[in-house]
Amino acid sequence: MSDDISFERNFDPHYGTAIEIIPGVRRLTAPNGGPFTFRGTNSYIIGTGEVAILDPGPDDAGHIDALLRATTGETIRHIVVTHTHRDHSTGVARLRAATGAEIVGEGPHRLSRPHFPGESGVMDAAGDTDFLPDRRIVDGETIAGAGYSLTAIATPGHAANHMAFGIDGSDCLLSGDHVMGWSTTVVAPPDGSMAEYMDSLDILAQRPETIYLPGHGAPIANAPVYVRALRAHRRLREAAIAERIARGDRYIADIVRVLYRETPKALHGAAALSVLAHVEDLVARGRLRLTSGSGLDGSYETLNAR
Repeated sequence: MSDDISFERNFDPHYGTAIEIIPGVRRLTAPNGGPFTFRGTNSYIIGTGEVAILDPGPDDAGHIDALLRATTGETIRHIVVTHTHRDHSTGVARLRAATGAEIVGEGPHRLSRPHFPGESGVMDAAGDTDFLPDRRIVDGETIAGAGYSLTAIATPGHAANHMAFGIDGSDCLLSGDHVMGWSTTVVAPPDGSMAEYMDSLDILAQRPETIYLPGHGAPIANAPVYVRALRAHRRLREAAIAERIARGDRYIADIVRVLYRETPKALHGAAALSVLAHVEDLVARGRLRLTSGSGLDGSYETLNAR
């Protein structure tokens, strides 16, 4: 299956160095690159003098030290977390211990739906179940300090508690892992939900910000256009999955072998979860039905197959 969207993979992380992206916003990338984190997790320092740090990243002493060096002489007032995946939030404890800053987030880690009986928690290890914010925020709430103000935007889908943040007074939005320029976002049930992910894309597409600062990779220009392209890309995937099932591929493993035949086999597990996310959405919308089993091991058919 060919890509229908262009991704930007040319990105220099400048490990250990804070790079100013726009006036009042600096990026410092953690050295935790991998298949799902690209070159590493981006931490953002917002403001000057008194600052907020968004997504301290993994529990990496060197990265936290780099954040502290980058803010020497400044006061870190808020530690803001987009979502509770370990590559974004487990650095919170070290940073809080060093600064005493208030921890802000949507809430503790939770799943988008309960586990099915016998369903293995493939993504469970990715969740930071120790995270507990001092202040829980809701959609539309403001986080402010001297010289900075962020507006929370509920964007569940990649994770149930995912939040994006508009940088007030600018045309920039901190998109976390909901929108990235280097790749599509992993949506892996029961950790994530495709229905919620698509609804959240619609919310972002209607907002005025034109530049996104993502959790991994480079800034995204012409963001509303890119979001619409992402949405179209997902709908094409959905259509291809529905077509395979209509042709008789009843199991997710069969669909992955066809649609992801050019993808390295090491990534087929993640691809299967993405297919499952689409299939669950199609079942909920009445286009498919589950005939036996559940989740990744389920058998599916089109609703009018009988």
